[in-house]
Amino acid sequence: MMEGILFAALPPMPDAALFLEFAASHPLAAVLAGTSLSFAATACGAAVVFMPLEQKRAQKFQPLALGFAAGIMIAASVWSLLIPAMELGGKNGDSGWIPATGGFVLGVLFVALLDRILPHMHPASETPDGPPSTLDRTTLLVSAVTLHNIPEGMSLGLTFAVAAASGEPAALSAAFALALGMSIQNIPEGAAVSMPVAGTSTPLKGFLAGVLSGAMEPVFGVLTVFAVGAVLPLLPWLLAFAAGAMMYVVVEELIPAARLNEHTDAGTMAVMAGFVVMMLLDTALG
Repeated sequence: MMEGILFAALPPMPDAALFLEFAASHPLAAVLAGTSLSFAATACGAAVVFMPLEQKRAQKFQPLALGFAAGIMIAASVWSLLIPAMELGGKNGDSGWIPATGGFVLGVLFVALLDRILPHMHPASETPDGPPSTLDRTTLLVSAVTLHNIPEGMSLGLTFAVAAASGEPAALSAAFALALGMSIQNIPEGAAVSMPVAGTSTPLKGFLAGVLSGAMEPVFGVLTVFAVGAVLPLLPWLLAFAAGAMMYVVVEELIPAARLNEHTDAGTMAVMAGFVVMMLLDTALG
């Protein structure tokens, strides 16, 4: 039923054949494979705390890495979520822009609401956000990145579930491209959580905080699989919803963390580079 809807027909990469065969077996298996890859990347980024000689250098590089991550998420929101939402809405007989626009706005409002009602602290800040709380810095830092990983898990869950339902190798290849792009941008995110925590406690505690922050991706990816079956007609809205939530994260957190206001082209070029990499991944693999 989903055949030909989401992605252009290109053959899958040979070195991804095993991954694609596993993903095609069941939507849940597909989502677990994709979100596990992304979750593992978060853990790899968090492991930077065990390299003390490199921590100072990593802290200087971190804004550029987060800018790169912002570019990846912008491209993923457009190519992997918004464009498929428009195409799928058109296939369902609706005007494609209606679910794309409505879902996008709802996704933005959803994350904005979470930002207001849940206490958290961004890695680059010393001031907690959200309602007053007595939670410690570690918990607040983990809460911030956990909030940001919710839309990422949803987008991976939606993309892999639809690709597995279509049974098309090209669709699964494109979903794999999204997982790879998300994994690349999760490395600096894991480091962004683990390094501040390790600086005030121990490397092990920092590492565990970074790993815990990425745990929401598999959780919400799996929950999304179960939701898709019940709300299949709303799939274009859900895809756009995930795009809006991701774009809110980019503008509210990642772009400021890239320090684009410091009168240097480095952060801007990092964002552009991330956008190009994700665009190439999506078009080459999808």
